Formats: sequence, structure tokens, C-alpha cells
Amino acid sequence: MNVNPILLEVFKNRFAAISEEMGVTLTRTAFSPNIKERRDLSCAVFDSKGDMIAQAAHIPVHLGSMPLSVKSAIDNVTFTEGDMVMLNDPFKGGTHLPDITLVAPVFFSGSDNPDFYVANRAHHSDVGGMASGSMPLSTTLYQEGIIIPPIKIVEKGEIVKSVMALILNNVRTPDEREGDFSAQIMANITGVRRLNELISKYGLETVDFYAASLNDYAEKITRHTIEFIPDGVYKFTDYMDGDGMDCFNVPISVILEVKGDTAKLDFTASGDQVTGSVNAVRSITLSAVLYVFRSLIEGDVPTNAGILRPLEIITRKGSILDANFPAAVAGGNVETSQRVVDVVLGALAEAIPQRIPAASQGTMNNMTIGGMDERTGKPFAYYETLAGGMGGSVSCRGEHAVHSHMTNTLNTPVEALEYSYPFRVKTYCVRKNTGGKGQFPGGDGLVREIELLSSCEITVLSERRTNAPYGLQGGGNGTPGRNVLISAGKEIEKPGKFHTPLKKGDIIRIETPGGGGWGK
Repeated sequence: MNVNPILLEVFKNRFAAISEEMGVTLTRTAFSPNIKERRDLSCAVFDSKGDMIAQAAHIPVHLGSMPLSVKSAIDNVTFTEGDMVMLNDPFKGGTHLPDITLVAPVFFSGSDNPDFYVANRAHHSDVGGMASGSMPLSTTLYQEGIIIPPIKIVEKGEIVKSVMALILNNVRTPDEREGDFSAQIMANITGVRRLNELISKYGLETVDFYAASLNDYAEKITRHTIEFIPDGVYKFTDYMDGDGMDCFNVPISVILEVKGDTAKLDFTASGDQVTGSVNAVRSITLSAVLYVFRSLIEGDVPTNAGILRPLEIITRKGSILDANFPAAVAGGNVETSQRVVDVVLGALAEAIPQRIPAASQGTMNNMTIGGMDERTGKPFAYYETLAGGMGGSVSCRGEHAVHSHMTNTLNTPVEALEYSYPFRVKTYCVRKNTGGKGQFPGGDGLVREIELLSSCEITVLSERRTNAPYGLQGGGNGTPGRNVLISAGKEIEKPGKFHTPLKKGDIIRIETPGGGGWGK
């Protein structure tokens, strides 16, 4: 069968539309503000081997790593029609424990093996562990929440009640979690239904052929993009502020070797895995690299497994970018992934300086707050990542107060926060003049100030509090972020990573970093 370019475009959009519709279903039926308002979720379609065919425009850190979750499910569970597998174990295909993935098979041919898979991943606001929100200052994975290996949560169309009960009994907000799980199940049902409709219309052989062709097409375009990068060896190192425990200025290093239409990225010089929770599993490193090279490609090319084929990615077991079990990894997914992007872009800036922007804020400013809501007498768990400044580039200044790179969520509206949680939002504004100076200045960060209306506990995992986002081509660095606790009228400067109890009336203020400037 020869590739028809018109049909290739049709299937590119049909597969992407299935992923997008799954995301709409999940967003509209979820219970938690983190999913229905911030859209901290991702959906994608996979072939029979677990390779990604298409994704929705969701969260880069989810999507690049999700194929490993699907392949882990395939390797560990025997699927029958109507099944769904759940997992979150970072060392068996996951990222960090709050990100729970549901995988569903698509049977059409009558064979014993699925013809395709659909999957979605959603960040749950609490999955147990030592701190509300399950993003603690941990030293081992066991402290971060319930660890779910690949296991059936739906069997032949029926929810496995014993598995669901076990999970709900280990979280602080079981009603909300059950609602979000139901939304994830419905999203996969939508994906399975739409794929079956697609196969019924075109036939399994044709759909399978164009799924493979889309991966070949993405590979071809990626190789063409790499060919425009001058051959050579490029190096860059940046630093994590610390792990929240006893390590500071942890190096993240890459040696990028470009040769023809291939690129090798060697991260072995990065620091050893640390005591705190900023360790990343290898899938996170793969996600960050996939994101950067996809961003280099101009035009509407599908984001799928083909993009990684021209790339050789080398990590070192036992390092901060390929940690060993049972390392603490809650912050690696959200914070270390951002630094991997910064160092890969920094290396590329030596090769193609006119195409690479200065560093964006380089952190997700993770904030989790939990306790007992005095208004309702029920437990609550809030999680949010906060936007910041985007780096300036060769053609324009950086955007103010937006999510960038490995996060692609929305900001939670003030109304949704105050309705759902015992909070009063005191300040929510752009943090002016925090972008780096330059011909094209970096974007400014933001300020979010929340007054607590119930006693609770808070955990913050943030970066770029000491090591500023870098400028490029003579541009200035962005302004580092700040975390401030206001108690009884007194301001207390807090470090980038901290956990503390809060009293009713306390105020937490997060000031996010500005982006780096570009050009003198």
C-alpha cells in the first residue's frame, strides 16, 4: 500500500481529534478543580506495540513518558475486551505518584491481542503519603503516596470494586478521587468508541497502515529539521537550586552531538541522585528531549514516537535523571524536567543561536495545601502549579505570567479557588519588571497571595529561587522567585522547598520568576 498524502493528513487529524475528544470528556466530567479547571491531564492514542500515534495538545511532561506506561501495562497484564489498567509507579512506566494513567485496549479484528490502545493520565490532588497533596519533601517513594503497579481497575466493562476500595481507602479525599477516576474511565470509553468507528469506516488494514505512516512521517520531518543544525558537539550545564534536604546546586549537564540527520544527547555528567524528591526517572528525561525537538519542527507535524527515532538519549543509572528505586521523585516530574529543557535549549543555542529563546521561568512553582475545611467539616486537598515569565526570543519579548515548557495547564480562576477551598485570594497580579532586560526582554512572573480560612498544612516545591533563568545573546537574567509566609502580620522568607503547618488567617505569597532576556 502506498501512502496517499491526502489520507495521511486525514488520519493525522482523525487520530488527534480522538485524543482531543477524550480530553474534553475528562475535563467536563472530572470532580477536582485541578483537572476540570487547570486541565492537568493528557490523552493519546497508541498502536498495538504501545508506540504513540497521536496526542492531544495537553501536558508535555505527561505525553512524552506515557508510552512507557502503556508498554508496562502491555508487559504486565493480559487484556481482554472491556478492560482498563491503572498504574502510577514511576519505576514501572509512571512519572510521579499523583499522575495516574488508565490504559484501555481496542479490539477489532477478533484476535486475542489488541489492535490499538488509548490512554489518559491525570494529576490527582491527593494519593496519600506523608503530606496533603502528595508532593512532600520526601526522601523515599514510600512517603509520597500509594504506589499502583499495572493492575486492572475495569474488567470486562465492570469496575473492580476491591481495587477501587483499596485505593480510595489510602487517600485523603476519596469522593473527589472516585469522581476523577470515573472521568478517566469515560475518557477511555470515548477513545475506544471513536477508534472503532474509524476502523469500521476505513478498515483495520488501512488504519493500521496510516498509523505507522504517521510515525514514519514524523521521523522524516525530524531528521530534516536536525539536518539544518550544524554538525558539532555542544555542551551546556545548569543547576537545580537544591533538593529541599541537604544538596544544593545539583548540576544538570548535556553534551549534544549533531551528525547529519541524527543527534546524540549524553546526560551522564549530571549529578547523582539526591536525598530529596527532585530525582527523575528516565521517562521524564525522554519527555523533555521529545518536547524540545518537537518545538524545533515548524509546521503541524504529529507528535508521536517517530520524533524520538533520530535521537540517542544517554542517561546514567543512579543519577538525578535516571534514579534508582525507591528514590523520592515527586519533584523530578515537575521541576527537574524543566531544567532538562533549559540545558538542551542552552546547548542548541550554541548551534542555532537565532532560533533558541532565553530561559523561561524554569519551575512549576508547585503548591499543595490540605486539611479540614471548617466550612464543611470535610477534608480538602488543593494542588496548583503557577505560571511565570517566558524567555525573550529573536523576534519578540517573552509573555508575562504564562505556563511554559513542560507544563501546559491553565491558571485556576480565583472564583474556582474560593468556591472549592477555604481560601481568600488577596492578590493575583503580574510581578512587574521581573523579566530579564534585553533587546527582547523576558516576560514577567506573577504574584499569587492566598489567605487561609482554615488551619491546614502546605508544601511548596519550587525552583529558580537562587539560580536565575538565564538570558541569551547578551540578554539579562530573569528575576528569581520568592516564597513568603505572612503570619500575625510578620513576613517570613521561606526557601524554594518547604513544608509547614498554617493557622487560620495566615497568608502565603508566591512570587514566580521572570524569564531571561534575549539580545543586548
